[in-house]
Formats: sequence, structure tokens, C-alpha cells
Amino acid sequence: MRFYLISDNIDTQMGMRLAGIEGVVVHTPEEVTAALDEAMQMEDVGVILMTDIAVKQCREKVYEYKLTVKQPLIVEIPDRHATSKISDTISRYLSEAIGIKL
Repeated sequence: MRFYLISDNIDTQMGMRLAGIEGVVVHTPEEVTAALDEAMQMEDVGVILMTDIAVKQCREKVYEYKLTVKQPLIVEIPDRHATSKISDTISRYLSEAIGIKL
């Protein structure tokens, strides 16, 4: 199993490449959705890393996959600017998924 990155900027992609993680850089919601759909079909991918800005562009699609598909696991990571708090993302996901507000 391998990791795969869907990023909104080249800097994150280059950093992940140094760690041996391949991926794509996307900018529009259509590109993000297409990249996510393609990554979900890759049999050797176990974890899909997505920058928070990429997730924001297709949040409903990401949550649909998280709730209905066992593998690969989709993990939201902060971009190089750390524009959001990951704990807020987790709390929002739990709230939407099972109706619990923390």
C-alpha cells in the first residue's frame, strides 16, 4: 500500500515527493473531483492525503467517500500556510457524520 497526494500547491507536492509520496496538483473543483475519483480507483493506494484547500473544493464528495468506502483512507492535511485548524476539521466531520458536536 502506498500514499497518494492531492494538493492545491506545488510546494506541498515537492515536500511529499522528498518523502517518496507521489501525487497531483489541482486548482479547480472539477480537477480536484477528477483527481479524487481517479485516486479512489487505484488499487495500490491505501491513504490519500489532501490539502485542506483541495478538500474545501469538493467537501461533499470527500465526506461521501469517507462514509461509504473502507479503503483508501482520505486524510486532510494542512497546507504550507496552515490556513485551518485540523481539530476544527475533525470536529466538523464528526458533527456531520454522526450528529455529535464536540
